Amino acid sequence: MNENCYAVKGNIIYSTTPDNLVLIENGYVVCENGISGGVFEKLPEKYQSIQVKDYGDRLVIPGLVDLHMHAPQYGLRGFGMDLELLDWLNTYTFPEEARYAEETYAKRAYGMFMEELKKSPTTRACIFATIHRDATKILMDLLEDTKLRTMVGKVNMDRNAPEYLCETTEESQEETLRWLKDMEGHYQYTSPILTPRFIPSCTDSLMGKLGEIQKEHHLPVQSHLSENEGEIAWVKELCPSAGFYGEAYEQAGLFGDGCKTVMAHCVSSAEEEIALIRKNGVYVAHCPQSNMNLSSGIAPVRKYLNEGLHVGLGSDLAGGSSMSMFRAMSDAIQVSKLYWRLVDQTASPLTLKEVFYLATRGGGEFFGKVGSFEAGFAFDALVIDDESIWHPQPLGLLERLERVIYLGDSSNIVEKMVEGETI
Repeated sequence: MNENCYAVKGNIIYSTTPDNLVLIENGYVVCENGISGGVFEKLPEKYQSIQVKDYGDRLVIPGLVDLHMHAPQYGLRGFGMDLELLDWLNTYTFPEEARYAEETYAKRAYGMFMEELKKSPTTRACIFATIHRDATKILMDLLEDTKLRTMVGKVNMDRNAPEYLCETTEESQEETLRWLKDMEGHYQYTSPILTPRFIPSCTDSLMGKLGEIQKEHHLPVQSHLSENEGEIAWVKELCPSAGFYGEAYEQAGLFGDGCKTVMAHCVSSAEEEIALIRKNGVYVAHCPQSNMNLSSGIAPVRKYLNEGLHVGLGSDLAGGSSMSMFRAMSDAIQVSKLYWRLVDQTASPLTLKEVFYLATRGGGEFFGKVGSFEAGFAFDALVIDDESIWHPQPLGLLERLERVIYLGDSSNIVEKMVEGETI
């Protein structure tokens, strides 16, 4: 066996489906050149000569995936949480994002963001930058150094934004193309993703041009969808030719169906929109903390899972005030209970197994074979020491995992590996 093959020994936990959580005490997961060779209760004979990293009684889980976050909003955590979405954008978000026109500010702020992300349980993320091409490159350079796997987007906006943060249609197109050209060949771990902020801030003309760029460069897409009732009504006024919000993206060729797409929120998606999400294979980034903070509502995730949609979790920093995906999992359970109790008593609350799946394999699928220790998946892993989470009683692995999700933080992470390499 070559030197890039080793085994991790510990209490192995991973998902294969939303309902199936595999728990193996004192087991082994094998890494071969950054790819999982599988999980074993005893190390097979062919692996007897490889290095074994023995983590004793610690938990070993797949790295967590954040499908939706805004890096330039890191400095806004905890501000304006008494406002709704559109007021929050105008009062806090747009003025803060305008600061990133200044490279000195971008380096300082993105440096802080990067340091916290590196220490967090997140190993892969889809990230919004700002409209500023130079600042977006600064962010990508910093992320590249972490060796985390991230998709980063220069934001596009040519309407309904303050003058100081609004591009012309031509400028938005040209700056996006320049950004893509500037980054060619410079990144191994960080990749571009097209990022129209949302339909209210992008004209039909700009969306059409972004659709052309997508087809030429075969890029994935990230944006927002049906987050807030006021936003949905606004889209109806702005796009009378679209029957519903998601159709406005589809008209531009930016809504799945050969174009890998992740849409954040989907709190109030109508039946026809849900049907199109399913048909086109669009991913839903469920962001429970942000939806609470900005009074957007509760996404019907139980319905989405029952209908076979691709669903993962997002922190939505800084609508979500924490970038911890542990927090995103516990919030997802809690808001699903409120949805069941207050909205639809046929929609049973999400289970621990289901939210763990969403934070690992569910969101990981957007990056490929990611988020599990099944053979052939990328070897992204966290080693968790939960000894500091005190308890007087004996606990099983499932109970220990639940306590980490509700009570753990970055200090519990002993080691973080992405495609087999320690971060």
